[in-house]
Amino acid sequence: MLENTNIKTLDKVVVRFSGDSGDGMQLAGNIFTNVSAGLGNQVSTFPDYPAEIRAPQGSLGGVSGFQVSVGKGVHTPGDSCDVLVSMNAAALKQNHRFLKPGGVIIVDIDSFRESDLKKAQYTTDNPFEELGIKAQIVEVPVTTMTKAALADSGLDNKSVLKCRNIFALGLVCWLFDRPLDAALRHLQKKFAKKPAVFEANAKVLQAGYDYGHNIHASVSTYRVETEDPKPGVYTDINGNTATAWGLIMASEKCGRPLFLGSYPITPATDILHELAKRKDLGVKACQMEDEIAGVCSAIGASFAGNLAVTSTSGPGLALKSEGIGLAVMAELPLVIIDVQRGGPSTGLPTKTEQTDLMQALYGRNGESPLAVVAPASPTDCFTMAFEACRIAVEHMTPVILLSDAFIGNGSSAWRVPEADEYPEIKTPNIPAEKLAGGNWHAYDRRDNLGRYWPIGGTEGAAHRLGGLEKDSVTGAISNNPVNHEKMVLLRREKIARIADDIPELELLGNADADTLLIGWGGTYGHLQSATEELNAAGKKVALAHFRYINPLPKNTGEILGRYKRIIVAELNTGMFADYLQCRYPDARIMRINKIQGQPFAVSELVDRVTKYMEED
Repeated sequence: MLENTNIKTLDKVVVRFSGDSGDGMQLAGNIFTNVSAGLGNQVSTFPDYPAEIRAPQGSLGGVSGFQVSVGKGVHTPGDSCDVLVSMNAAALKQNHRFLKPGGVIIVDIDSFRESDLKKAQYTTDNPFEELGIKAQIVEVPVTTMTKAALADSGLDNKSVLKCRNIFALGLVCWLFDRPLDAALRHLQKKFAKKPAVFEANAKVLQAGYDYGHNIHASVSTYRVETEDPKPGVYTDINGNTATAWGLIMASEKCGRPLFLGSYPITPATDILHELAKRKDLGVKACQMEDEIAGVCSAIGASFAGNLAVTSTSGPGLALKSEGIGLAVMAELPLVIIDVQRGGPSTGLPTKTEQTDLMQALYGRNGESPLAVVAPASPTDCFTMAFEACRIAVEHMTPVILLSDAFIGNGSSAWRVPEADEYPEIKTPNIPAEKLAGGNWHAYDRRDNLGRYWPIGGTEGAAHRLGGLEKDSVTGAISNNPVNHEKMVLLRREKIARIADDIPELELLGNADADTLLIGWGGTYGHLQSATEELNAAGKKVALAHFRYINPLPKNTGEILGRYKRIIVAELNTGMFADYLQCRYPDARIMRINKIQGQPFAVSELVDRVTKYMEED
């Protein structure tokens, strides 16, 4: 065996797995991610699902991808990949554009027959030449070798072919010097109830790894740098799971049981799935018959004293709007999670966008203000789900949490927090003296203008609240015009005072910059990387990223007033830029917008910001 001297040492590397929807690319990618996180690498993933349902096998429409960046200083899944795994000809055609020049392509050459090339709409019999690929091409007979490895397994042909992705995973583990024992633990957990399937996958994983040794001198391998993480327990976690866990932490910290009433919808369904598993923690997760039932069940649970949540995506948020208005009128704590996707209507259900912002802010009838927050990353989904619950309970208001498909499905390495790292949530119980004196009213208010939260059945706290306008003290139905105006202004001021209870806006990047790059929600990693690249190139840029949307942090106006040039980048046509311009009309705001169902590429952000700076 020749010693491999073609080793590249990199701070971070990017791998993209691609194949048919049924080829197990998400599983292979997730295992590789988990193994890398366990080695101390930072990780960031981008599962790229097709929008088509059961597209024909081998067709361009059915290609599924999973991209992951691992190493040091990882903020995004990467604009392009160092290694591309293509399990068939269609996957190569759809994904070769993501490969860096001189990178490595691993293909299952058994899936590049004439019929495969025809399905993928090639016009010649040489797909690599036709696509103009300049890379290290590793043609591996993955299907043949998987069959050979499992010849005596007793599995049928269909089951054997399902193991092809694990052969590719074994090869990639060799390429990046990933230990197989960690991958085996994940496979054992995945197939705990199917020992024969686990044994088959374990055998194929080793076969793929061994194949790497056999091509030792013919392809670059990679050594990935790690950094010393903060001590603690780490795991790879996606945004939807982190959201669910953040809700559970909030329930513990406020002393109220967690209730989720939801209807399945892509890409938010995994939150329902995760919470349905947590009966041992007292979670009540109910799959309702539709979106309206989801929000109404949560409102009922909130009336009864539960920490109430409903989860959805953009179309479901529209259906929930009347129910949310009821929660605004009744001043009930309610968390509405919107994992945004491409729209309008059914739109692009597996793709990401930030196009529900105006719906979250204004998509209800009447003057119907509520709080809006947005997590910045998959791991930040935990923190902002907790924050959404804290604001909802302490200020007695509905809160919309605007996640998106990119961070909801994507994952990062996460340090499991200690319980004391998050504060107690101050549940606004009715003071005993008010109940004892019989002078409690439904709309008695505290200093932050939030009302008290009576638990159903509490003696002395009988009340009735609904969707009709109420007297500002007693809660009785009132049609008095002066009272209505008073209540409208009270509800608005209550939301405005939340600004006293959230962190001020922080600045990153160059302190001497006259250009401010602004983003919100799940674009943070790309904007942070772009800011770092611009400053490294001598262009002075600062970054302000918003996680609190309504109300805005108290120092927003002061920060905007410092900069000659403000550039707002978002995955819509400019909704947050419009929102800021409306509130701060003197600010000079420029825009970078993308509405392609895909996250930003760092390179396009760098190019656009540079162009704005050079034009001025």
